[in-house]
Amino acid sequence: MKRILYWYRNDLRLHDNEGFLKATENAEEVIPVYCFDPRLFATIPRFGFRKTGPFRARFLLEAVADLQGRLRALGGDLLIRIGDPEPILLELARDYEVEALYTSKEVTQEETEIEAGISKRLKTYNIDMELFWMASLYHVRDLPFNLFKLPDQFTPFRNQVENKVSVRPTFPEPARIRLPEGLETGTLPTLPELGFHEMPESDERAAIRQLGGETAALRHLEAYVWNRDLPKTYKETRNQMIGPDYSSKFSAWLSAGCLSPRKIYEEVKRYERERVANESTYWLIFELLWRDFFRFVALKFGTRIFKPSGIRHDLSYTYREDPEVFERWKLGQTGIPFVDANMRELLRTGYMSNRGRQNVASFLVRDLGINWIWGAAWFESMLTDYDVCSNWGNWNYVAGVGNDPRGNRYFNVYSQALHYDEQAVYVRHWLPELAGVPPEKVHTVWQLSPEEQNRYGVRLGSDYPLPIINPDKWIKAESIR
Repeated sequence: MKRILYWYRNDLRLHDNEGFLKATENAEEVIPVYCFDPRLFATIPRFGFRKTGPFRARFLLEAVADLQGRLRALGGDLLIRIGDPEPILLELARDYEVEALYTSKEVTQEETEIEAGISKRLKTYNIDMELFWMASLYHVRDLPFNLFKLPDQFTPFRNQVENKVSVRPTFPEPARIRLPEGLETGTLPTLPELGFHEMPESDERAAIRQLGGETAALRHLEAYVWNRDLPKTYKETRNQMIGPDYSSKFSAWLSAGCLSPRKIYEEVKRYERERVANESTYWLIFELLWRDFFRFVALKFGTRIFKPSGIRHDLSYTYREDPEVFERWKLGQTGIPFVDANMRELLRTGYMSNRGRQNVASFLVRDLGINWIWGAAWFESMLTDYDVCSNWGNWNYVAGVGNDPRGNRYFNVYSQALHYDEQAVYVRHWLPELAGVPPEKVHTVWQLSPEEQNRYGVRLGSDYPLPIINPDKWIKAESIR
């Protein structure tokens, strides 16, 4: 009887999962397995924080539990193991005499090294390993150019892909799954078993509490598109800062593979046919294209996306490595309200808006001069929606060593705060110590006189920190415009 071992990675779903569907079609019995790799939860010695923080760890546990339930509903189950995948998968493949291991294809160094290590071990026993490209909107084999000729900027990439390539249709869920007899499924670990003995309490100020798993992902997609009718206004609202509906909030489910980008594409296209097609509906697909672009960039440039010189291999940049300054940025204690509000939202919830990410990244690199690698690593640890390609690609971009055609892009944080949070609603939402400060003074709180501090109930340097840099340069630059 033919058996296939299916290794789940960042594809925690049944819908549009070509690899798993093919496994059920090509074998009488399929063994789905997920490995909690301790390396993903270890502390990074250089920084002293975990590679995967508590928010994404919780989301991942929820997603794996949901996948197991969905597999059981089809007559299957999910084997859960804790440990390095290389020896675990080899042992399972040998014990159950499988003919092949199927899994999704990843593109960055750590993941591909694990793939290569597993493949090498399996070959010793004449067991095939088949990889399936499943994480992007457009398939890598459909690109209208050789990967080495991938445009270095997004716009020419988008123009070529949109004009010459079609999105492949989604794959259906398998109808039924058959398991071998006597499988030891294992037990889902707890957060303490993964090393998380203190989980941050849920913060009622959070924009959204995203439950991990395909079930929640599909429910959210349905609600966002059809129940709340939000695609038609996405472009106008996407840069807002507070609330569940200003952006799509698909990213966490996309990053864990609970939701397929092609599923989103098909729903948006159906929405355009049945309700309305406008610039906002296109912009949702546009954002998926950016996600694709960073994945293809990572595939093209390899380890360069993780180095300070970036994909441009620009060695001219010099960075400070100041742990004390970095710590103040991490904790939202820089004395710059717009930066601190965003950093505290990340610290309390594992989420930050796209607008916030660009500003705090620019501030860390351009204003504080700190090595952008540090910021990218902190985002990797803290973001629930961390995606290796998008995270490191975006940090390359903001640091000026990536795909930005300008190369020296700079965010005037004061100007940005006035534009996107003019009434300081967002800042006072996350910085309650500034609640008594009038909105027109919040973004320049460092200018308050002692008398004003007494009047508004905030003492600079005590209740709220003095600024880590001289921010008046932003105001001068804004007044010159």
